[in-house]
Amino acid sequence: MLGEYRIEGRGAAEIAASVERAVGAGELVPGQSLPPMRELAARLGVNPNTVAAAYRTLRERGVIETAGRRGSRVRPKPATTGRAELRLEVPAGGRDLASGNPDPALLPRLAPALAAAAKEGDRRPVRYGDDPLDAELARLSRAELDADGVPEGPLTVTSGSLDAIERVLSAHLRPGDAVAVEDPGWGSVLDLIPALGLRTLPVGVDDDGPRVDGLRHALRSGARAVIVTDRAQNPTGASVTATRARALRAVLRDHPGTLLIEDDHGHGIVDLPLHPLAGVTHHWAVVRSASKAYGPDLRVAVLTGDRVTVDRVRGRQSLGPGWVSLVLQRTVARLQHQGAADRAAVAQSYGSRRNALLDALADRGVVGHGRSGVNVWIPVPDETGVVARLLQAGWAVAPGARFRLSSPPAIRITVSTLTEEDIAPLADAVAAAVRPSPARVYG
Repeated sequence: MLGEYRIEGRGAAEIAASVERAVGAGELVPGQSLPPMRELAARLGVNPNTVAAAYRTLRERGVIETAGRRGSRVRPKPATTGRAELRLEVPAGGRDLASGNPDPALLPRLAPALAAAAKEGDRRPVRYGDDPLDAELARLSRAELDADGVPEGPLTVTSGSLDAIERVLSAHLRPGDAVAVEDPGWGSVLDLIPALGLRTLPVGVDDDGPRVDGLRHALRSGARAVIVTDRAQNPTGASVTATRARALRAVLRDHPGTLLIEDDHGHGIVDLPLHPLAGVTHHWAVVRSASKAYGPDLRVAVLTGDRVTVDRVRGRQSLGPGWVSLVLQRTVARLQHQGAADRAAVAQSYGSRRNALLDALADRGVVGHGRSGVNVWIPVPDETGVVARLLQAGWAVAPGARFRLSSPPAIRITVSTLTEEDIAPLADAVAAAVRPSPARVYG
């Protein structure tokens, strides 16, 4: 059953570590079955309860899954082998359209803002016990959240969107709880949830956001939390419309105990309005990251939510990193203040590249999706083959497997660095690699 690999250990922690090492090294592969607990216990000379405890630890860490009488097996995407490992080596002279990064040319210069923030830090050094939230960042962020219709709530700052999502989930859920997630959706979230010992319940996505029937089904199936990307959804570019938001709020209103997390990482790079869902459940959070607008290395995200949720996040944060650097917060506040006039130009630039590629693909009979953000999602009949053919033609694109649970095959193309001259040859290459292109709705 396990080939040449032998699970070792006398205690539950040792047994779990042995399996986790093998998964990380590729000696136990995704989908591979593990021995029944009693069989492994007899082989190791330990109590079956010891093996049961080891398997429980591995499930909570997102390494294995249990399918009733079919036993336990390595998860298709174990947390020890994250989706980010599905990377392609870009050949010399090739173009990287897979990474999802913003265009460096559209990012503001960091040096002046960092220097000003550091100078302020010299005047007023941060000390233990100081307020962990920069007052100017809080003021600017609260004004923008108010303008976008996000309910009133306390603010805090985390080290990026994923950090915020993890902390909010951990504040309310326990291992074994189910989370409704977009499918296709952000690969890091799809990895994070099982790593926390939680279960994913996929919700299909179309151009207007999560599907109403999918969310309703997930909540009726026991989802205790739901994660929604409001705009610039990764990987599809979906953006929640006013009509879809009303329908999703109606579903959530019937499940007021649901934890709602909204990720608005597209804030600052999109020209579509926000239609928040927050306010219809007891516990909720909205997070806005600085990464896409100001640069991935600025690990700053503003989080607002109901008082219980924000208080729990702050409390747990105080026992770990304590706070996000006030120098970085002040830097983001300056960029936020200085760059307000540039946001429309940035959104227009990304939009023109995205729409140009979608139009060129449509002219060649290829279906693509991307209402907002920096990505275009293209359903394909054979994901692996299309990625390989495009790579051979000099274009590295992201395989949809990074972002999918049960949705159909696709590829993701990041348009942020495309030039006008790139559009036609890229569309030609995609058309040649994709045909026949499925016209079905993704998700």
